[in-house]
Amino acid sequence: MTFKELEIIDPILRSLQEKGYTQPTPIQEQSIPILLSGKDLLGCAQTGTGKTAAFSIPILQNIYLNTSSDHQSRRRRKPGLKALIVTPTRELAIQIGESLTDYGKFTGIRNTVIFGGVKQGAQTQALQRGTDILVATPGRLLDLINQGFISLGEIEYFVLDEADRMLDMGFIHDVKKIINFLPVKRQSLFFSATMAPEIVKLSGKILGGNPGKVSITPKQNTAEKVDQSVYFVDKKSKSKLLVHLMEENPEDSTLVFSRTKHGADKIVKMLKKAGINALAIHGNKSQGARQKALGDFKSGETSVLVATDIAARGIDVSGLGRVINYDLPNIPETYVHRIGRTGRANAEGTALSFCDVEEKPYLNDIQKLINQNIPVVKGHPFIPQVEAGVEINAKVTERPERERSRNSSKKSYSANRNRKYGNNRRSGN
Repeated sequence: MTFKELEIIDPILRSLQEKGYTQPTPIQEQSIPILLSGKDLLGCAQTGTGKTAAFSIPILQNIYLNTSSDHQSRRRRKPGLKALIVTPTRELAIQIGESLTDYGKFTGIRNTVIFGGVKQGAQTQALQRGTDILVATPGRLLDLINQGFISLGEIEYFVLDEADRMLDMGFIHDVKKIINFLPVKRQSLFFSATMAPEIVKLSGKILGGNPGKVSITPKQNTAEKVDQSVYFVDKKSKSKLLVHLMEENPEDSTLVFSRTKHGADKIVKMLKKAGINALAIHGNKSQGARQKALGDFKSGETSVLVATDIAARGIDVSGLGRVINYDLPNIPETYVHRIGRTGRANAEGTALSFCDVEEKPYLNDIQKLINQNIPVVKGHPFIPQVEAGVEINAKVTERPERERSRNSSKKSYSANRNRKYGNNRRSGN
């Protein structure tokens, strides 16, 4: 199946070809025909499956086809807000906006991204100039609606993205308020990585009576695709171990997860003291600082980015080699989201986790969720396991430290992945 076979129009096909995308991912292949037909959609898919393109492409195409085909008429037309995409974090909103710009490059369709944490002037000016598609976080969207800068009365397409994260972050009441501003007659799209009862209930309030449904279970899920290991280590030795791992493979771009904002800042300070260039990204940072940190990380100017879970949502860095869980998450699904930042598409990736005695229950929950035992690295000089009081009593696969060298296994790992997945390039999320 190709994008052309999905009857994607030429202006969008051209942009996809420029990006090197030829074959749709499973969620794109199943979702795009449903959305082009005008039906509502309930989608369930893990991160990295390509759902941003799954909803962006048909929305762009429908808006394009529903406006005048005459070029001069299109140029004279004052843009009107036709589509609203609501997402939980600034980073994810910016990423979606960038994707819309890429896919709609030859359509003349404008998009605007709004979010809190920055002055609203530039955003309100963009809205006043006119936009077709608005990507927004809930708080800033409601603020600008109340100020009279935004009217949702003419919305034809509504997308609620990352619904499970919306609930985790306490946005449920804001989402319900936004729904009340929308016209009853609209096409609605609802995407979530999980379908807990609360999520299903929320989807029923957004979608029509007979929505199309797409649920993607990858042939190999994120946890299976990524080369995972866990280090049993006491808290006071985590910093030494992290520095050692950075010095072992300084060329690897590494995303380090901290459970708290304060902890992220402490990790960055510790790494810089050891001569390792690192930056933090979390909710207490200004938007400018967050974007600079992410830009430096993507460009390779900074090799280590330390993030909290909320700030990392939406980080999409091609070729990210390694994720390190400095603190294990207390929600097992969060672990899957974290390690999903690496090993995307057909790329190889590594996820390392540090586990102290208090985090052992978290590890057990994670292993139950992913239905596999994460190999344990033993015999490392920075792991005083006896002092840490950690008993390895779960069913685990021991992995000697000398076998952790990525270079020694890279060729066989890459060969196995190529045999299993092939070399076709797909568009990413």
